[in-house]
Amino acid sequence: MSRTHSPTAQDFVPFATAALDFHRALNLPAGPLVTSRAELDALHAHLVSLHGLLDAHALRTGDLLPAEGDPLRAARTRIWHAADHLHAAYHAAPQADSGEVPDPDVRRPGLPEGAPGLTICQRHQRTAHLVRRRTTPANLHAPFTGLVRR
Repeated sequence: MSRTHSPTAQDFVPFATAALDFHRALNLPAGPLVTSRAELDALHAHLVSLHGLLDAHALRTGDLLPAEGDPLRAARTRIWHAADHLHAAYHAAPQADSGEVPDPDVRRPGLPEGAPGLTICQRHQRTAHLVRRRTTPANLHAPFTGLVRR
């Protein structure tokens, strides 16, 4: 089995990276000071997609080359942590319609705010289910998730 990149395969990851860089360069210098819920939702979707890509690579590579698979699994876990933080930031961000910041004392923890805010929660729950199946609680809570092999 060849591990080389097929010359006919399309590699879209550089385009995704360029799009993020372009978005940052255009929107952040002159944009609002507070990140909108729409952008946090889009970033969460991006990280969940990246988590899926890293998960696929970790599964395929882990059995063949553990020294490469372990860092891929660690990266997958760190991406999940970032997506989890973005999910929390989304619920702490100002409401799109009113611009009011949710009061953590009034809000019931763990309950979504309804559509369209429920979309991010559904995506997050689907990914959390995958994370629970593929990652141990010890790995999720470890201060360092990478195993160093020599």
